[in-house]
Amino acid sequence: MLDTIQSASSDFDSALAAANTVPALDELRVRYFGRKGGLIPELFSRLKEVPKEQKKDVGDALNKLRDRLEVELKEKSERVASEEATRKDARSLIDVTLPARQPRLGHLHPITLVRQEMEQIFREMGYSVDPGPEIESDWFNFQALNFTPEHPARDTQDTFFLDVKPKDEDVPYLLRTHTSNTQIRSMLQSRPPIKVVTAGRVFRRDEITMRRSPMFHQLEAFLVDKGIHIGHLRATIEHFVHRLFSEDAKVRLRPSFFPFTEPSAEVDMSCVFCSGNGCGTCSQTGWMEILGCGMIHPQVLRNVKIDPDEYSGFALGLGLDRVAMLKYGVPNIRTLFENDLRVLNQF
Repeated sequence: MLDTIQSASSDFDSALAAANTVPALDELRVRYFGRKGGLIPELFSRLKEVPKEQKKDVGDALNKLRDRLEVELKEKSERVASEEATRKDARSLIDVTLPARQPRLGHLHPITLVRQEMEQIFREMGYSVDPGPEIESDWFNFQALNFTPEHPARDTQDTFFLDVKPKDEDVPYLLRTHTSNTQIRSMLQSRPPIKVVTAGRVFRRDEITMRRSPMFHQLEAFLVDKGIHIGHLRATIEHFVHRLFSEDAKVRLRPSFFPFTEPSAEVDMSCVFCSGNGCGTCSQTGWMEILGCGMIHPQVLRNVKIDPDEYSGFALGLGLDRVAMLKYGVPNIRTLFENDLRVLNQF
């Protein structure tokens, strides 16, 4: 009899766990406590068949089983009934004729928008896109680009150096200071003709101001082939500026110096705010500096095993953050990185 009681207890636990509706619990109550055929009344009726010396133990076990089953069945019945009532009330509150709530959609960041637009312009000119690595060795970031050992850009005041050194190099890894590292990697991986545009984050030790940040974004495009001259460079720049800003935008090149290009130039475009007439933004000059460019230095070509007597090329680079500020009229670069939804929801 004690084995039967133990078996009934285990069967009840399994049945109670599976009963999750009011009808199922009512059925379980009838099965165990019903006056006709209920398991608990039936076990009590069989108590008279138990030998006299076992009646006390069997009776105690039956009473404990009945009490436990009643308590657990009542608790779950009340809980399930309450949950079903709550669901019923919730359904009654829903008006299916009301218009659905529109999901909140995210927005592309203005720098992402500018980057995608620039990459698309160069794709249309046949350039491939390669973002390049952000952690770089000194050779790819400086040496191969013709930076001399004493160049100030190598100073720790300008460059973020890491604690790990590349194999067979004395200078540790660094966070790239420009996207020109991809230029070297692309020329080592492919042979001319090469047309690549690269865009991404770069890092320098700058204070955060209205126009500067220790992390910013650059885009660089370069081309290497036979017979490339500065006329190709100027035509590319003019097409790029006209597509990005306006067909009416004017472009001028001013002599400059970069270690990896020769000759080198700074490129100005007519001010987008005053159309070249002069205003406070352009310091009354009518011009705004937009990018740097030049013909790839012959030594850079030699560094990547390309014969400068057979091939030539050009490179141009600009800051995406500055272009985004000009294109969208943002006066402070910090506005682009504050994650203020009032700003970002405008794009």
